This record gives sequence, C-alpha cells and structure tokens, in this order.
Amino acid sequence: MRDPDDLYELTPAAHRVPLGLPLVAGLTGFADAGGVVTQLGQYLKDNLEVTELAVFDNDELLDYRARRPTILFDQDHLADYSPPTLTLSLALDDLSTPFLLLTGYEPDFQWERFAAAVLGFIERYEVSSTTWVHAIPMPVPHTRPVQVTVSGNREELVEAMSVWKPRTQAPANLLHLVEWKLQEADAPVTGFVALVPHYLADTEFPGAAVTALESISAATGLIFPTDRLREEGRVFLGKVESQVAGNEELARLVATLEERHDSYMEGNPLPSPLVDQAGDVPSADEIAAELEKFLAGRRPEDDLF
Repeated sequence: MRDPDDLYELTPAAHRVPLGLPLVAGLTGFADAGGVVTQLGQYLKDNLEVTELAVFDNDELLDYRARRPTILFDQDHLADYSPPTLTLSLALDDLSTPFLLLTGYEPDFQWERFAAAVLGFIERYEVSSTTWVHAIPMPVPHTRPVQVTVSGNREELVEAMSVWKPRTQAPANLLHLVEWKLQEADAPVTGFVALVPHYLADTEFPGAAVTALESISAATGLIFPTDRLREEGRVFLGKVESQVAGNEELARLVATLEERHDSYMEGNPLPSPLVDQAGDVPSADEIAAELEKFLAGRRPEDDLF
C-alpha cells in the first residue's frame, strides 16, 4: 500500500491540536437518507468554529464522472468552480469544547488507504473515541421520533439507544471499514444509523439531523446548537402532515406504519419494527408509488419541499 499520508495536505493548524479529543465523522454519498449527513456537516460548519487540519486529495479519491463538481455560468463566462471537499477539522462545540470533525464526500477509490489515513490521525492525536453517523430509508412513520440503530464496541450506547438490531448483510459505508478496524484494535467506536421514513428519504429531513446530533452528544458529551434545526423540523413536518391529510390512501398507509411501529416499541415480539405477525414487510414500493401519485397531482403552489 502506498503511504496513506500522501492522500492529504496538512494545514499549519494540524501541528497545534490538543491530544485526547473525540472524533466525529460523517461522509456523504451512499444512502444519505433524509440528507442527514449532508445537513449535519453543513450545520456544524455554519454554527461552530471550525479550523481545517487536513485536506484530502480529490484527484486520488473522487470519481468526477459520478459526482461532477458544479460550475457557475454567469451570462457569458464562468464565474465559479466548486469542487467537493473532504477534510479533517478541529471544531468547538456550543460550550467551546474541542473535538475533531471528519466531513465531506465518501471516497470512491482507495478505501483501505483512506481508512489507514484516518486511523493514522486517530493514533497521532490519541483520539479518545470515534463516533460516526449514517442514515438509511426504512418503512417507519414520520409521526414518530426518528430512531437509531447503533453499532460498535460501546455496549452501554448499544443497549440504551439501539431500537433495531438486525442480523443482515448490507452495502458498506467507508466508515464501516474504519469502525471494523477500530474494533479490531479495541479502540472505542460507535456508529449511529438514523432510520428515516423511506417516503421522505429523498428530501432534507431536519428532524433526522437533530437525532444525529443528539446521538453524537450521547456518545461524546458534546453540546450542539439545535434550535434552528428543530424549528425547521417543525415547519417541515407541518407541511408533510398537510399533504398526508389531503390523501386518504396515503394516510391509511402511514397509519399502518404507526401501528406496527407502536406495537414493536411496546414490546410486541416481532423480529423487527418493520414486520407484522405474519412476517410481512410493508412494501416500500406501495408507499412510494402512492406518494408519487399524490405528488404528481399537486399544483405548483402546493410544493412540499
């Protein structure tokens, strides 16, 4: 393997980092349901004091054809070029407590080398714990709090917060690889997967981003400003409710999800919150098709998002 250190450039601030800080990570790309990771990274950078420590090399890690950078065309000339970024930063939470923050795109290439680079930073800065977030679409109702599935080796967090503990094979996120390697090294690591209503997976769902922030707080003790996100979440859910109320069939489907969710949360011995006693999974296609049919009939002034 080529030297992982060649994947990034350090800034002058990288040499003045306190040791023993927690690392918080979220990489956008595959299955970012509800735009949770995207919102999280942008929200933290907009609301906290953040100083870049390392900038990763796009030409080594990014497939430009799959995720093309944006260009600003201003009437007759190009005015701006905005490539994506992948950075390790030093951030201060709402109480000025420092932590490390890894944000940006999930690399398309060189996963093993990138994971080695992240583990190198963890060793270099004697990271106290690693916490990362992810989000997937699930047949759960928007009328209930967004829940999480928890992985890693911090059993107290798994037991206290993980509402769904499947045994299944799933496509990996790069941070799964980092978590796997940290588990092998017996280093503290926790992964939080927000379970986002699948019919809202293609929107930015502020309430799910709040759940991600609360999960990070539970794992690290860090405090984040969430007032703006919570207010955006209330407005968002109000619009969703008005749309559901206007479609009887969609309302019935949501009610079915509510019933199954509540039965599971009350201790009903179902194998997961997504199935009924017969073992049938509510069809994502059914709800998605119904929602698409409903949205297709909306007037432009009725836009939800």
